[in-house]
Amino acid sequence: MHLMLAYDHSRNSRIALDAVIGMFGALKPTVTLISVIEDVASATAGADDMFNEQFAAQKAGTEAAAAELNAHGFAAKVMLAEGDARKMILRATEEKKPDLLVMARHSHQPDTGPLGFFTKRLDALVEEFDHMTFGSVSAFLARRVKCPLLIIPTHAQPQG
Repeated sequence: MHLMLAYDHSRNSRIALDAVIGMFGALKPTVTLISVIEDVASATAGADDMFNEQFAAQKAGTEAAAAELNAHGFAAKVMLAEGDARKMILRATEEKKPDLLVMARHSHQPDTGPLGFFTKRLDALVEEFDHMTFGSVSAFLARRVKCPLLIIPTHAQPQG
């Protein structure tokens, strides 16, 4: 069995990771963590620095999640992409053809971190515009992805 887990090192994706470990632990499927870093919509050096910081943090967090899956007996690998999360996750499922795509449901629970406040406010603005225009990532994928999709509710607290 091959699972694909949309993972961005957020509170919500951590909840989805915990759910995968809990639900599929006995099966020990292969898990591909797809992590999409969305480009900051600016051509300034400051935006480049912010993107590079986000990329490094998200890559490290996703690799740590893969290591955690490996420690639980899963065969895990990381797939990084840059761009629109909806399109990149859809493309990844088309290329890798997983048996199941797992992702967290969108929520407005805040993440913590050093860039927390500023990044959250900027992300919230962009996300709200995207949501009004295109819908959430999970809603977009539910309409288009060709494999089964499991959307994990995010009202619980992550275990790790």
